[in-house]
Amino acid sequence: MTRFCCFGSEAAGRASASSGKGKGCQGQVKVSYGFSLVRGKTNHPMEDFHVAELAEVKGNELGLFAIYDGHLGDTVPAYLQKNLFPNILNEEEFWTHPDRALTKAYEKTDQAILSHTPDLGPGGSTAVTAILINGRKLWVANVGDSRAVLLKGGEAIQMSIDHDPNVERGAIENRGGFVSNMPGDVPRVCGQLAVSRAFGDRNLKSLLKSEPDVTVEDIDHTAELVVLASDGVWKVMNNREAVDVVKRFKDPHTAAKQLIAEAVKRDSKDDISCVVVRFKM
Repeated sequence: MTRFCCFGSEAAGRASASSGKGKGCQGQVKVSYGFSLVRGKTNHPMEDFHVAELAEVKGNELGLFAIYDGHLGDTVPAYLQKNLFPNILNEEEFWTHPDRALTKAYEKTDQAILSHTPDLGPGGSTAVTAILINGRKLWVANVGDSRAVLLKGGEAIQMSIDHDPNVERGAIENRGGFVSNMPGDVPRVCGQLAVSRAFGDRNLKSLLKSEPDVTVEDIDHTAELVVLASDGVWKVMNNREAVDVVKRFKDPHTAAKQLIAEAVKRDSKDDISCVVVRFKM
């Protein structure tokens, strides 16, 4: 089991709201991060979870950042918060082929969740993970509609893929399912789930994939920051709007809180969570 060596981190407890920050160096790159989570205007407990930490693993400096947005309960995102990154880093190919390691770890983690269904329940979760390796490469993987957006060269670059049931309708129908906008006006798998890929969701698993989309970007002097957030942000803001809010604040903790405040102001009713990471050379 990989052991994490975390440093430079402060956090407030997770309840209806939580926030925290940390900082460190990876080579020539100074890394600082902040996170904030706020429970939505719904009757269920908070279902968003996050990871934000700096770690030293096998002589390499890593930044580990994630948002997990659960549905039908908080057990699956809580499981991901504890297990997904260790599973990724324990893949033999992580240091040579991170893309393969990410894909294998996502799928193995989903199988583990399904095998624990009596304990974890019928729910599921999205995931967007970002791994900064030695201040040089940023690897992002995701399933569902939690999103990662990198501000680089002045452009808002979406590094994740929103897994919309309408986009993957053909594959869902080929597996014997359907996509319907009823109830409501959002496309859902079998009228139930508003994403076409997710962890868990045993009752729909034959129709859903847990295979992530994986992207990578070089972190150089033009890379300013990356934002990871649940759809509580993206339902009311586009990538550019979110980046424009965040970049006004040098402190990523303040930036994260202000992004959530803006989402609430725009009447986002869902749980809202975000992690903001700043790079400085």
